[in-house]
Amino acid sequence: MSDDARLATSLCGIPLRNPVLAASGTFGYGVEFEHQLDLNELGGLVVKGLSREPMEGNPPPRVWESHGGMLNSIGLQNVGVQAFVREKLPALARLHTAVFANVFGSATEDYVEVVRVLEAAEGLAGYELNVSCPNTRHGGIYFSSDPVLLAEVVGAVKRVARRPLIVKLSPNVAAIEPLARTAEESGADALSLVNTFVALAIDSRTRRPRLGAGFGGLSGPAIKPIALRLVYQAARAVKIPVVGLGGIATGEDAAEFMIAGASAVEVGTATFWNPQSPVRIARELGHFLREQGIQSAHEIVGTLQWPAG
Repeated sequence: MSDDARLATSLCGIPLRNPVLAASGTFGYGVEFEHQLDLNELGGLVVKGLSREPMEGNPPPRVWESHGGMLNSIGLQNVGVQAFVREKLPALARLHTAVFANVFGSATEDYVEVVRVLEAAEGLAGYELNVSCPNTRHGGIYFSSDPVLLAEVVGAVKRVARRPLIVKLSPNVAAIEPLARTAEESGADALSLVNTFVALAIDSRTRRPRLGAGFGGLSGPAIKPIALRLVYQAARAVKIPVVGLGGIATGEDAAEFMIAGASAVEVGTATFWNPQSPVRIARELGHFLREQGIQSAHEIVGTLQWPAG
């Protein structure tokens, strides 16, 4: 059996060549990297977040490399959903790999409008809702931390979306299980987690933050153990598929997330080191499965033996 055959899987009924996707926010709109790798070798890709109107993002500097990871404060810069459909989606629609649109907003109707525009276009496999955004109508409360607001936005989007809906959860919460269950009960077809951890880097000589916006999101290998814990907890709390991300840099990292309960994974920060990282990680995952005598990647999903020993 070839490694490719071992890796073939599906997510929400969508066939995937392998369970390794390029994560939102670190792979642009995908088309920027078509000269760096064959995009059809990806299990899928999630485009950077799309909003109702274009956004310029935060002031520089926007990225800071930390020990074992990276802080970013891009500020959700994007061309807006209308320009995406007009200028980016036609090239993506020619791909054989699954393309997911990441969607965000500051109010429920923003999410709904972005998805409504995308629904009229061809070339997407599904949506990933970034709910780690403040709801400006409720004092800046994040959708991801309030079950009532989370249920509202997921339910509203589900009513207009004919494509599968993945809800991306934040790790910046006291407990992930209630929010995972709320997303499932409100219509989510899958969950993805984790998003970045709110963090701060300081220049001790200038006594100023390293990032222009102050706080940033921590990602990379430093967050992997915490991300694994949250994926494990979320996967046990729901019946829908879970997509795991957070510091995945090798095939065995991907395997660990799947063992914790993830049906697929997303690779983000590693693509800053090398845009070909998701393809390499999928290949390494295939080698791991072969060495372990495992016929299908799906066989390892949720197989963590607990407790240790």
